[in-house]
Amino acid sequence: MSTQPSATPSRLALATAFAIVYVVWGSTFLAILFAIETLPPFLMAGARFIVAGSVLYGWSRLVNGAAAPTRAHWRGTAVVGVLLLLGGNGLLVWSEQRIPSGVAALLVGTVPCFMVLVDWLRPGGVRPTGLVVAGLLLGLLGLVWLIGPDTLMGGGRADFVGATVVVIGSFSWALGSVYSRHAASPASPFLSTAMQMLAGGAALLALSVLLGEPWAFDAGGVSLRSALGLLYLVVFGSIVAFSAYIWLLRVSTPTRVSTYAYVNPVIAVLLGWALAGEALTVRMAVAAAVIVSGVALITLAQKRA
Repeated sequence: MSTQPSATPSRLALATAFAIVYVVWGSTFLAILFAIETLPPFLMAGARFIVAGSVLYGWSRLVNGAAAPTRAHWRGTAVVGVLLLLGGNGLLVWSEQRIPSGVAALLVGTVPCFMVLVDWLRPGGVRPTGLVVAGLLLGLLGLVWLIGPDTLMGGGRADFVGATVVVIGSFSWALGSVYSRHAASPASPFLSTAMQMLAGGAALLALSVLLGEPWAFDAGGVSLRSALGLLYLVVFGSIVAFSAYIWLLRVSTPTRVSTYAYVNPVIAVLLGWALAGEALTVRMAVAAAVIVSGVALITLAQKRA
């Protein structure tokens, strides 16, 4: 992938970046589950992005030769980092203490709808076409079918506060994603990604301190599985996949990039079946086909545009 946003990306680069975001982020559900077994959630998330951001920043400046960022660059990337990583990631982590994971998964699937809405309502925005709307509806339908009403409600009524927080977090992620396309940022998308992770990681660590997580943390009680889960999140979930995501936001449309929110649950189910021995039912297969059809419609609409 070119470090210059003005360069025209090849089809191979685009396909590779989408595959990374689809597959790697789909696998992070398992890694996060392992990591928070013995690590406080906000402390873990903050450390994840601080470490990944520091490594990527050093590589961009010292190895790749990226120019030093300006104050305007820091302001722009800080806003994006806080919206994506504190508002999007952090609120999702908190909400899962109050609502079933099925509810959270479905509500996070509203990110593509929010991205279309934000991209439409912004000054000079792009109005969604009929194919895009059809694709979004198909994706949501597939998510509902994948989760199922029994799993979705967890045997009871969903917590209103928890569900509302997930929706706010999803909107924050969509807002940060669209804003990142127009915010002042370095020419190098990898340096921009590093700065966003540093800002978002610092905000997550500040929240962790406010909640008292560091004082209750027992470093000696961290399991090997949690440590490996955190390492996977740093290297693949953050440095590799998040960098690919930010690059895609520069060279593709928010609507097309947002299809990851529909594909990730499918990838998570398939990995659970392949690696963790979880059941793969007919309902899951049908839901996956519906979701992929929705993504195909959005992609077709982009090609026609």
